[in-house]
Amino acid sequence: MKIRFGYVANALDLWDASPSKTLTFARYSTLTKEERMDKLKSVTAQNLHHTKRIFYYNIAHEIELYRLSSSIVPLATHPEVMWDFYSPFKKEWEELGEIIQKFKLRVSFHPNQFTLFTSPKDEITMNAVKDMKYHFDMLKAMNALETGLINIHIGGAYGDKITSLTRFHENLKQLPIEIKKHMTLENDDKTYNVQETLLTCEKENIPMVLDYHHHMANKEEVDDLHLYLQRIFDTWKSTNIVPKVHISSPKSEQAFRSHADYVSLDFILPFLKMAKELNKDFDIMIEAKQKNLAMHKLVEEIAAIRGVKRITSASVEW
Repeated sequence: MKIRFGYVANALDLWDASPSKTLTFARYSTLTKEERMDKLKSVTAQNLHHTKRIFYYNIAHEIELYRLSSSIVPLATHPEVMWDFYSPFKKEWEELGEIIQKFKLRVSFHPNQFTLFTSPKDEITMNAVKDMKYHFDMLKAMNALETGLINIHIGGAYGDKITSLTRFHENLKQLPIEIKKHMTLENDDKTYNVQETLLTCEKENIPMVLDYHHHMANKEEVDDLHLYLQRIFDTWKSTNIVPKVHISSPKSEQAFRSHADYVSLDFILPFLKMAKELNKDFDIMIEAKQKNLAMHKLVEEIAAIRGVKRITSASVEW
């Protein structure tokens, strides 16, 4: 069983390398028409440059798994802006794509919690489609559609889970098929648990991303994950990509749902042992606050387990 590890958005030990520098609409509104476009381009250029720096950091550390920032392009989906972020940066997007292809990086996006398909309000569904298209267009600009995926949650329950799930399937028809093919669904920490998310994924033929921390915060009294793990991994069979799992650990017992700075090996070890029984390759996305630093620390700790062999800076064999 081979496990590769990755992290989210920002390499914390690279100086001033945030790929998520922003421009608020309030600030944008105070600028002249010419200044507005200059500022949009300036912030986007910075974020693209920092993304490239992070790519090279990942290559140097043999990190093949990386979640791109959703904030690379400021105000990309704002109804009063909606600007062409591809044409002025065609060369930069293509350069990122060449790096992804050459070094076989597995990249993904995770839009925010407002990108959902359970709302009874049409405008929220339309905004979700718009946001999914924005992320899809970035993957396309980087020629990263072969393995690039966009991960979201099912959404809210609105007081009635059954009705909301029915609405999810109906609203999802608004999403173009070519974008849906790059979509994954993740169980969440309050509403839709592992079983509910898995059934939804199986019905829609969408790969499921298991979030173990969310599962521990939102599970039945008796932990039943072992009953579903094989089926979760099986949802990836229609892709040419190994399953992906999100890993983090609680900040504290009182703030159980909040992510800690680093990942507790004791917290995730039961899951790793469960996965070991299946003996299938999969990838782990670290969602700890200390991002790549937490990833490096966890890989070292897992590599110290008897029977585990470290095969690169960011992958092990068990």
